[in-house]
Amino acid sequence: MADTTLLRHSDVTAAVDVRHWRVLLQSLRATFSAPDFATAAAFVARIAEAADEANHHPDVVLRWGQVTVTTTSHDAGGLTQRDVDLAATVSALADELGLEGDVPRSEILEIAIDALDIPAVVPFWSAVMGYDVSGDDEVTDPAGIGPTIWFQQMDAPRPQRNRIHFDITVPHDQAEARIAAAISAGGHLVSDDRAPAFTILADAEGNEVCVCTWEARRNS
Repeated sequence: MADTTLLRHSDVTAAVDVRHWRVLLQSLRATFSAPDFATAAAFVARIAEAADEANHHPDVVLRWGQVTVTTTSHDAGGLTQRDVDLAATVSALADELGLEGDVPRSEILEIAIDALDIPAVVPFWSAVMGYDVSGDDEVTDPAGIGPTIWFQQMDAPRPQRNRIHFDITVPHDQAEARIAAAISAGGHLVSDDRAPAFTILADAEGNEVCVCTWEARRNS
């Protein structure tokens, strides 16, 4: 029987290869650079073989010169030793092929919608996006490509502020640089009261985005 014991995100962070892997939400993600498409494809093939052998299968995205690998234990609802072990195997394969990690490119985008009546708006967003309803307050792309849309409960109407914002979850050691770059590009800090879990920024017209990490969150 598969081990479904959830690991703390801090323990997973300490256990994986820092050159490659970062905890993002309830998953581990690494992005690798490759010199050409053939090498990247060969890397994906080696990952597929290892995943079948381990009976633990990550999501793999292949682009020209780039491979992104994401692993989580769906049956456990988070990260387990299986993910740590698979990450070690993938890192070893990358070393064999001479591939380097590209940590800043590992990130996860979500769209958050504030709503007074979440059950009333979820079906609309599921239909218009062609997404599956994956929870009471979430719809997801069945192809696993588009960003998850989640719904945040409002207590009262809020016409003076935008009600749709982005959550960009970045590696915990990249957040400070990402925030500084956004502010330098014309944004401003709205709130860092919940940092490093999330920091709220806004552009010059007040449109908001949260820069998020795993730190200071549940299971951290």
